[in-house]
Amino acid sequence: MRARGSSLAVMAWRNLWRNRRRTLLTLSSIAFGVFLAVLFTAMQDRNWTDMINFAARLGAGHVTLQHSDYLEAPTLSKTVQGVDALKQLARAEPGVARAVERVVGQMMLNTARESRGAGFIAIDPLVEDSTTFTVLGAVVRGAPFTTSRDKGIILGERLAANLDVGMGDKIVYTMTDRTGEIVSGLARVSGIVRTGAPSVDGGLCLLPIDAVREVLGYAADEATQVAVFVRDQRHADRIASQLNVEVRPGVVALPWHEIQRELAAFIAIKVGGARFMEALIAVLVAAGIFNTLFVSVMERQREFGIMMAIGWSPGRLFRLVVLESAWLGVLGLLGAVLVTVVPYWYLATKGIDVSGLMGENTAEVSGIAMPTTFRVGIFPAHAVFIAVAALVATLLAGLYPAWKAGRVDPVETIKLV
Repeated sequence: MRARGSSLAVMAWRNLWRNRRRTLLTLSSIAFGVFLAVLFTAMQDRNWTDMINFAARLGAGHVTLQHSDYLEAPTLSKTVQGVDALKQLARAEPGVARAVERVVGQMMLNTARESRGAGFIAIDPLVEDSTTFTVLGAVVRGAPFTTSRDKGIILGERLAANLDVGMGDKIVYTMTDRTGEIVSGLARVSGIVRTGAPSVDGGLCLLPIDAVREVLGYAADEATQVAVFVRDQRHADRIASQLNVEVRPGVVALPWHEIQRELAAFIAIKVGGARFMEALIAVLVAAGIFNTLFVSVMERQREFGIMMAIGWSPGRLFRLVVLESAWLGVLGLLGAVLVTVVPYWYLATKGIDVSGLMGENTAEVSGIAMPTTFRVGIFPAHAVFIAVAALVATLLAGLYPAWKAGRVDPVETIKLV
């Protein structure tokens, strides 16, 4: 049986090259289709992961622990207490890299000349850096805070220009505390940040967390949120679900897509469009394979009739044509690897800088700047799925021609010239 199967595979291989041009065109279509599928998927895997990670590092983490009513009514009276215990609980989850507390809200900034509303994020500079808070890596003037009770304030570049302030200038900030009272604090401009996202540079300021706690009357272990950072953003839902089982009543764990709904909707639309294009490419490639095999079968009707007349069974003819389609799939995948490896390596390591096309400010979605360098990076599971899907599509495209081959009438087809 093994020898018979081996000889059938050899025969299928030889049949492919009886019409070399047609086979090469079919292999080219498979290779090019897989190449496009890999690039489409790798572009999304890398760019959307980068945007999700950037969004997480901009404020709320991949998973956010906060008051159960904060999402619907984000006020400074909706806080969580015992943040040290919550951070410890989060860090115990597999896949969690960091967990930090923050105070997030809205305030008015007042100078001798101007007043502006802005969002603020209060952080602990002793436990945070640019890996948990991207803005800290975008300081273009001054320096980040040195302690959690620092008297400084860091402003977005456009916000500083709107307030007409420079380094060292005084700013009075006012906000509403937990009881509804207006409270205020005094700070000096200690840094300017430039992220490239207009809404961030024009509407965000940073403060040291304990200085804000003192103004608001918060306890030392009280904050509006605990930002949890995971090693792989695809695990955010699992980690959020597990934390919701473990946290105390009144606290909820939300994955990034529930916090950043606009960003999640944008990514979902783009992913859906790319999936449609990939499906269209797959259909076109499968149609090409089907055409190749079907025409080949129709051209060999007399040959198949003779083979059946000398003892070949319909099942064996069926397997022969299926093996031909299998060879096409395997060779097409090998060709795809050869075609894809160099451009993929270049786009993954060097990328294409598109900042010149975006002008002075980068495009943004929900306050998240779009990447200015086009890079790719596919998840291994997606690469395996594409390879398997291409092979399965090739085999499916060969089923009808194979069935047709096994249905020939030896008496009628032998008469064909």
